[in-house]
Amino acid sequence: MARRVRWAAFSCVLVPVVLVGYGISLAGAGGAALGLAAVTGVCRVLLRQSERGAARLIAEQNSGHRGRHGRTGTGAHRGTRHSAERAPVD
Repeated sequence: MARRVRWAAFSCVLVPVVLVGYGISLAGAGGAALGLAAVTGVCRVLLRQSERGAARLIAEQNSGHRGRHGRTGTGAHRGTRHSAERAPVD
C-alpha cells in the first residue's frame, strides 16, 4: 500500500512540473495537481472498499455458515411430497 501512495504523490508532483515545463501557467498546473490529487484520493477510497468487500466475501465463503435456509440432513429438501402422496391411485 505504501508504494501506491508514493507513486500517487510522485505523479501529483510530476504532472504539474511537466505542465509548467511545457508552458502552462502555474495556476493551471496547480489546478491540474489538485484535480489529480482528488481523483487519486477517490480511487484509493474505492480500491480500499473493494478490497474489504472481497475479503469479507472470502471470509463468508470460508466460514462454512450456510445461512437461514442452509439445512442439511433428513427432511432438508423443501417442497418435496411424502412418498405416500406420490403413490399411484388404483
